[in-house]
Amino acid sequence: MLAGSRIVLGVSGGIAAYKAVEVCRRLVDAGANVVPVMTAGASHFLGATTLSALASEPVQTSLWDERAPIPHTRLGQTADLVLVAPATARVIAAYAHGLSTDLLTNVLLATRAPVVVCPAMHTEMWEHPAVVDNIATLVRRGVHIVEPEAGRLAGGDIGTGRLAAPERIVAAVERVLGPADLAGTHVVVTAGGTREPIDAVRVIANRSSGKQGYAIAAEALARGARVTIVSTVELAPPPGADVVAVETAAQMQDALHGLAPAADVIVMAAAVADFRPVAQAAGKIKKDQGVPDIVLEPTPDILAGLGAAKRPGQVLVGFAAETDDLLANAEAKLQRKHLDLIVANDVAQPGVGFQHDTNAVTILTADGGRQQVGLSDKRAVAAAVLDTVVRVRATAAPT
Repeated sequence: MLAGSRIVLGVSGGIAAYKAVEVCRRLVDAGANVVPVMTAGASHFLGATTLSALASEPVQTSLWDERAPIPHTRLGQTADLVLVAPATARVIAAYAHGLSTDLLTNVLLATRAPVVVCPAMHTEMWEHPAVVDNIATLVRRGVHIVEPEAGRLAGGDIGTGRLAAPERIVAAVERVLGPADLAGTHVVVTAGGTREPIDAVRVIANRSSGKQGYAIAAEALARGARVTIVSTVELAPPPGADVVAVETAAQMQDALHGLAPAADVIVMAAAVADFRPVAQAAGKIKKDQGVPDIVLEPTPDILAGLGAAKRPGQVLVGFAAETDDLLANAEAKLQRKHLDLIVANDVAQPGVGFQHDTNAVTILTADGGRQQVGLSDKRAVAAAVLDTVVRVRATAAPT
């Protein structure tokens, strides 16, 4: 999503400047061209050599660089986005009041690109009426604010004012620069593998890690959607997502019963167990009791139930993890369960599906379309899936 974008990363003088290194690395890894600008204060906390080594271009600090007679104008005009992380009370005040005191504040005033500001300061400063008013002024002008978090501050104090985590900052940049083609929609994503208890210790489970579902959730958030994840795993959720924790197929069904009717898009990326024990043993079954006689019964077919209840305009996405007859099995599931599209992957192939950070899929749609996505990271697969969702929604929309 950020590939090819030119991002000016402004770093001002606070102890949180060290986090700008991780923000820079994440942006570059996402394909962005990062141009760092440091204030004089930032140099007290972070060496320019470090940031220059990780960024796409060397750090710039001065308005009077002979190589670029008007660097602030060039930077402001060529930026796709200006990000300030951390933003001190001084920089926020200068920006709000139009004071061009250094290269960074000049760039902020000289750009027409979207601006993301990530404040970081002590609690007393963050709550000061002047700072509150300055933030309100910037918000009113359309500046995107990534509010600070509560936690340990410089000097050991605890309170609100800590710079947002790098993943939150990058997610905010993705939301600003990404396509807003899912804005105003509610996307529900299931993730992970259900666990059906045998006794108090053991379960029937599968190998699903939840990574693909979480990648879809992150991509949907970046496209402007409101996202709820119904999850069986303990992965860190993408910033902005709501999470409903479940374990069994029955619990997942109950959660979706409340969420599905109002959802615009449902992506069933979870690997739901097909069978569960009829009865759960009390306590732990001991080995010396012999091999237990476990009687299985089918779990509820959640996907089929969602397909049967699907309202007009709602898009339902299923997954088919197969080891043979991939496309035939996926096509049959697509039709049988009344899906709009299905994402099929051959989990017997190296690097595909469960536990991996990569996937290779074929996306089949109800109108007969097929799209192959070669071995890619799961976020790229998520983007392809949601591209298809957007096309299906556009086709189904009333003219």
